[in-house]
Amino acid sequence: MDCGTSMVKYILFIFNTIVSIIGILGIVFGVIILQSVGTIEVNGQTGFPPQAAMPILMITLGSLVVFISFLGCCGAIRESVCMMMSYAVCLLVLLILQLTIVVLLFTNKEKFDTAMGEVIDKAWASPEAREGGVFDAIQKSLHCCGSNGAQDYVSLSFFNSGLPSSCCDGTCTNPLNIYGGCRAKFVDFMSGSSEKAKYVGLGLIVVELVGFIFACCLANNVRNYKRRNGY
Repeated sequence: MDCGTSMVKYILFIFNTIVSIIGILGIVFGVIILQSVGTIEVNGQTGFPPQAAMPILMITLGSLVVFISFLGCCGAIRESVCMMMSYAVCLLVLLILQLTIVVLLFTNKEKFDTAMGEVIDKAWASPEAREGGVFDAIQKSLHCCGSNGAQDYVSLSFFNSGLPSSCCDGTCTNPLNIYGGCRAKFVDFMSGSSEKAKYVGLGLIVVELVGFIFACCLANNVRNYKRRNGY
């Protein structure tokens, strides 16, 4: 095999090793964020709050990147045209998916913020969520009170019982201890997470595009080499 093809082979191997490390770091970062978000317990059942969606997406994406990079490393070392083309196709699909998500985040920021706000609005509007402990768990997780603030509880028929303890940092008798609304906090959290995701996604797209080009070049060179040598 010629020197140029061998160089592409080892460059692709090193490239995918670095990408695998980035993917693992993404998984670790997602797990750290998920741990900071914590879990909520409702009626004896434990689950993740709505703001856990972004770190879960990071963990999923990181796992896909690690798997695809491993496929690329194996294909490069074994000089397997089939594995290299499978790697290139998987990388292209992932690239298109990430590009779609990034473009949607850039062009639909207001719609995204509105949709995130509606998540809290619907939770607050549901009597089952309010009285079943779901919204109380959200308040504990986000350190917030009501949909738009403590005033939301005033309009409820059972306000005689006072604000729930999850609405306050300490005692609720001191107005300074009462948290702000959950809607604004949730939107800010998800908006900040999406801003980071956009630029991380752009970086990954550039990296994956380079990997895709190298994979196609190596697969084509290996195929031509085998044909010339009668395989």
